[in-house]
Amino acid sequence: MIRTSAPVEAPATGAWEELVTTALLGTDRRMPPGGASGRTAPVALLDAAAVQTVRRRAGLRPASAAERPEPAPADPRPPLPAAAARRLAVLLTDRPGTAGGGRRGTAPDLMELLPQWLATANARGYAAPPEALPALLDAARGRTDLRPAALAFGGPRALWLARLNPDWRFALRASPGGDAALPGPKDADRVRRLWEEGLFAERVALLTAIRARRPADARELLATTWATERSEDRLMFLDSLRTGLGPDDEPFLEQALSDRSRNVRATAAELLSALPESALAARMAARAGSCVAVDHMRGTPTVVVEAPHECDAGMERDGVVPRAPTGRGERSWWLGQLVEAAPLGTWHARLGGRTAQEIVALPVADDWQGELHAAWCRAAVRQRNALWARALLGAPAAPGAGGPGAVSLAERAKLLGTLDASGRADWVAGFIAAHGLSEAFQLLGVCAVPWAAPLGRAVVDALNIARDAGSYPWSFSGVMGLAERCLDPAEGSRLDGLLAVPDEAEDASPGAGGYWAEAFQRLVTTLRLRSAMAEELGSAQAG
Repeated sequence: MIRTSAPVEAPATGAWEELVTTALLGTDRRMPPGGASGRTAPVALLDAAAVQTVRRRAGLRPASAAERPEPAPADPRPPLPAAAARRLAVLLTDRPGTAGGGRRGTAPDLMELLPQWLATANARGYAAPPEALPALLDAARGRTDLRPAALAFGGPRALWLARLNPDWRFALRASPGGDAALPGPKDADRVRRLWEEGLFAERVALLTAIRARRPADARELLATTWATERSEDRLMFLDSLRTGLGPDDEPFLEQALSDRSRNVRATAAELLSALPESALAARMAARAGSCVAVDHMRGTPTVVVEAPHECDAGMERDGVVPRAPTGRGERSWWLGQLVEAAPLGTWHARLGGRTAQEIVALPVADDWQGELHAAWCRAAVRQRNALWARALLGAPAAPGAGGPGAVSLAERAKLLGTLDASGRADWVAGFIAAHGLSEAFQLLGVCAVPWAAPLGRAVVDALNIARDAGSYPWSFSGVMGLAERCLDPAEGSRLDGLLAVPDEAEDASPGAGGYWAEAFQRLVTTLRLRSAMAEELGSAQAG
């Protein structure tokens, strides 16, 4: 090394910053404390750093005593049974493995069972063990999907603890004002102060919580500051009105149709169209009805469409977006929005008194069927109309498993969401029986847990068929993962015959049989673990 200057001796007092500087420059350019040089200089530097480290850790200056935190609030819920508390500790200490497309072994993925465990514990009214709260908050910090259930289980003590650690501040943002309870009806001053002075996240949480309990109070609270809110905030606040949406919200939403923000206007229009008796719904029904009719002059009654020729100011005020996306024709774009916003009851009278099933079975002239039926699909989802959803889904065994308007898996999944749990399970079971599992993952995701017996049997039978076909199990890893979490544990006994390694056919993938046996063993082990978890949590508690 070429020296540009003589070594400079560091101060004997040796502040930490001086030691760091000496280490960066090198002991041949800057002498460490004590005057050591040559080969002993690096050792002297390390010794000085060790001494300074001890001083930094132990040499705290006296300070005024901080005020002790208030004791944690009591949690009146019953404690967990001992076995369930031990299980929770295991679930919280588990770390995700290498799950995914590759080989996973036979061990259950405990972190994937934690949401189900929390849901059951909350349903049965248990309080979280105090010693588990730090790990519970850490788990919720890393997984946003866990937060609602984890904070409900943690209760007021989790919020008390979150105030002591910045890493857990998310828990405070999820609770109005960072408190354990929403201000009651008699706490009007406290509600008003939090609404006017709170952080945005606190205000959203407050409005959402009040809306869930007292819808009119939430709407009136929002009205007090509506004119002064930022447009992006108005959009978020308006979205909270989806909960408990009813006719009493119409005047406020009609006013929002004149908002200066296009997104706010569109959301207000969407909410009003979900109220079939609203004035906007009537306006949309009249517009859409003028575009669609049945032509009885043809050999077979046929739906004919005359799409709008313009998007006037009234349509735009009612939420119709005038500019079509790239690749879409303007007239078809406007038509779809009108039909989507019109009450589905419009079409019974407009199209000759026909039922939903009869209407969607009619041929549609001039290639308008896809646009018209897709709009009816969106309307059925928006209006939560199970009758129309069933008609549009069609029979699950139909070719392509598509009803007249269900042109994609995403649309089918949304339509299924309007059916009751039994209806969803039966339709998806029929779909799997007819078409296998290759397209079933998204549809299974909307089914209630645990899966109903017919659906569980359909999934197991389809997995068995895939096994016999010699495919690799990780081609179905998504469905297998769902089965581990959603299959009724009582179905585990039906899997015993699938645990052995099958004889491999000549055209089977090499080693696939062994992988399938391993995958089914993991499934059985997970189902048994879920059964044990339910038993440990015991019967439902009063409360």
